[in-house]
Amino acid sequence: MVSPAIALAFLPFLVTLLIRYRHYLVLLYRAVLVGWLRDRLTGVSREQRAFQYLLAHAIPGDPRHVLQTFDQWCYRREHLSSVGPVKGRIVERLLYERAPQRVLELGTYCGYGTVLLAQGLPPGARLYTVTVDPRHAAVAEKVIRLAGFDEQTVELIVGPSEEVIPQLREKHGLLKADFVFMDHWKRCYLRDLQLLETHQLLAEGATVLADNVLFPGAPHFLQYAKTCGKYRCKLHRASLEYFRAIPDGIAELCYVGNS
Repeated sequence: MVSPAIALAFLPFLVTLLIRYRHYLVLLYRAVLVGWLRDRLTGVSREQRAFQYLLAHAIPGDPRHVLQTFDQWCYRREHLSSVGPVKGRIVERLLYERAPQRVLELGTYCGYGTVLLAQGLPPGARLYTVTVDPRHAAVAEKVIRLAGFDEQTVELIVGPSEEVIPQLREKHGLLKADFVFMDHWKRCYLRDLQLLETHQLLAEGATVLADNVLFPGAPHFLQYAKTCGKYRCKLHRASLEYFRAIPDGIAELCYVGNS
């Protein structure tokens, strides 16, 4: 039995922890607990609920309005782990500067990043987006079509990235990617980057962007990118999607090969 005196001695420490990590507790509540509860109560997934909101409020064929409506849902209703508007502006700027013809996205989720990338493509460019979850793919495809992009512009590929990447050239016609956006499982970033290297799918000078490298983080990926000699690296510091108080960042890699 803990005495009241000992319990009181720990109280300031606990209060300090709660204050310091309050934003992460709010994130846990909004991103995990609220979504889990509503999933159980409604029998409809949070991703499907978000799409229903888009159908009711977004302007079909207007990708920017689709993204803005998505942001409204995530700020006001339920948190979804998409790149979001703050880091999205970084992605948009780099995409505009590079003007790539072949873009690969790893981690489609609900299609937010896909729409963001597709709206910035130069004429004649093509986007390949990969997701492992068929349920997410079903929602993402509807979001992509709602935004006005057809299969000629965006190809949605369903399957584990470690199986899809080796097949991209022969099965999907992607010879080399000029621009890669990683926003899937963080533990897969390094493995999939090395797979892209092994299968020679990175064009010389290709840009590789990786989201959430600070939170929840991808330390092994960052360490490899900085030390392997194949990339010039830069970190764009920002905040976590829809949580301005939580630091995050996007890693920008420029592929220079083995030279």
